[in-house]
Amino acid sequence: MEDKVTKTLNAVTKIEQVKVSPFFKDKTMQKLFAEKANAQESVKLTWFSPKFQLATLVVVISVNIWAFSKITLESVYQNNVNEFAETFGFSDSNVAGTILNN
Repeated sequence: MEDKVTKTLNAVTKIEQVKVSPFFKDKTMQKLFAEKANAQESVKLTWFSPKFQLATLVVVISVNIWAFSKITLESVYQNNVNEFAETFGFSDSNVAGTILNN
């Protein structure tokens, strides 16, 4: 075991000093912050993607179709109610005529 410890300590003494450019830190920091700025710009425009535009278009068209069908159904319902009222004498003109005749 002592032999292994001695070899490990000897290996540490053989490590040479790494020579680094004096501007290495500055260059690295500039690259990191440039990537961060680009990432923030791309996040701001993600809502404008074609997939989101297509999804919005589908939702708007679906809502319009649903609203149009509701309007059509309500007008059909109103026509049916008016026809029923006229058939059984519940319409406004029949009621007014009945009141005036009595």
